[in-house]
Amino acid sequence: MKKIGLLSDTHSYLHPQVFKHFENVDEIWHAGDIGNTGLADELEAFKPFRAVYGNIDGADIRIRYPENLHFEVEGVKVFMTHIGGYPGKYAPGVKAQLLQQQPKLFICGHSHILKVIPDPALQLLHINPGACGLQGWHKVKTLVRFELHAGNIQQLEVIEIK
Repeated sequence: MKKIGLLSDTHSYLHPQVFKHFENVDEIWHAGDIGNTGLADELEAFKPFRAVYGNIDGADIRIRYPENLHFEVEGVKVFMTHIGGYPGKYAPGVKAQLLQQQPKLFICGHSHILKVIPDPALQLLHINPGACGLQGWHKVKTLVRFELHAGNIQQLEVIEIK
């Protein structure tokens, strides 16, 4: 079993409560718009870290993290990208990757809108953790925690940071 902490759209701001909320996770995943390498360094020093770059990220982040990340943890195939859309409205090129890779978990950021939506047609769960940075129109910073175990996604929690 792996406990995962998921965030997105930090835009160079790392709220101190992230460390409290992710103290018991095994890995931290960032779905893009990290903002700067210092923020990534802090998260990498804290826990094992996976990330994709977002549209606001500069060359320093883009050479360090990919645009798309395909991997498997605890029997769950994962596809993470920054601009991905959501079931019924996937971004151009994303649906083809979903059909080809057939992940069980599809993660993206970008919209600053927290979404957890099953896609029965593609047999996957879509998660957008919203945004936890200062920039953007969101009023509440959000994080997501969940567990991966034996091919299942379980114990999903939404965390609001005021």
